[in-house]
Amino acid sequence: MKKSTVPVRYGVLIAIGLIAYFLILSLIGMQTKPVFSIGNGVIVAFGLYMALKNYKIEKGKNFDYQKGFTAGLFTGFNATILFTIFFAIYVTNINTDFLPEMLANWSSHYHVGVGIVVFVAAIMGFATTFVLTLSFMQLFKESWNPKKNQKSRPIEV
Repeated sequence: MKKSTVPVRYGVLIAIGLIAYFLILSLIGMQTKPVFSIGNGVIVAFGLYMALKNYKIEKGKNFDYQKGFTAGLFTGFNATILFTIFFAIYVTNINTDFLPEMLANWSSHYHVGVGIVVFVAAIMGFATTFVLTLSFMQLFKESWNPKKNQKSRPIEV
């Protein structure tokens, strides 16, 4: 059986969407505002939903919960890894003023370096992927409800 390319293809597409969104925010000077992280969630949610939908179509009758869940996780993890690599390059080479600008909004007595910020961005991506995959798989899994598996009968009064 051939391996599915859905996790790689949609992972790359989600990462491209996240990178484009981040660069657009940086063009208008809003990349340090935490409220715009909601857009990241929307991009990841849409990409994961489409990935799982296409994966289910691709597998047809062979689709099961475990394989769908794995495909969703791999899709999001691929996107997160690609975006994290971009983010690390952006923070260290492209816009070195980004971190001080972003951290100025947080009151902290700790030294926060590039590594911890990149690590937190990756953890946030992995957590978002996990929660969204769990949520979307509820839509795509087969129902165990016996009422849905039986033919409809007239209601007795």
